Amino acid sequence: MNVAVDTNILAYAEGINDAARQRAAIDIIARLSPERTFLPVQALGELFAVLVKRGRRSRTDARHAILHWGDTFPLIESSSDVLLRAMDLAADHQLFLWDAIIIASAAEANCRLLLSEDLHDGFTWGGVTVTNPFAAESHPLLHKALA
Repeated sequence: MNVAVDTNILAYAEGINDAARQRAAIDIIARLSPERTFLPVQALGELFAVLVKRGRRSRTDARHAILHWGDTFPLIESSSDVLLRAMDLAADHQLFLWDAIIIASAAEANCRLLLSEDLHDGFTWGGVTVTNPFAAESHPLLHKALA
């Protein structure tokens, strides 16, 4: 099963927030299949901004982190088709366009799950189900992806 990872999970793994959340994010990411885990380019762009602004990292250090993630997992490119689908998704479901681009990108890559703490847990669109990997009760598909 293909899984996409949202910005916040990557930010936690990079140490944004607290040490407990960082350990949890690293544990979840380490249990995912490297061949079946995808990173939307949009999420990496957002991560760069978070690392510089909230993490107070230099742009060079943030760039190194983004390159590391890109070397670790396959990337999902954004395209004009993804943008068109994302605009419909944003309009139909009152989402921010940037979040909709991540969901539409995940759908384009045939991801079944999108790991995110920021989006509505259980929301499904285009075959992609959003799940919060830190929720008290994990989605059954997350158990399968982590097995």
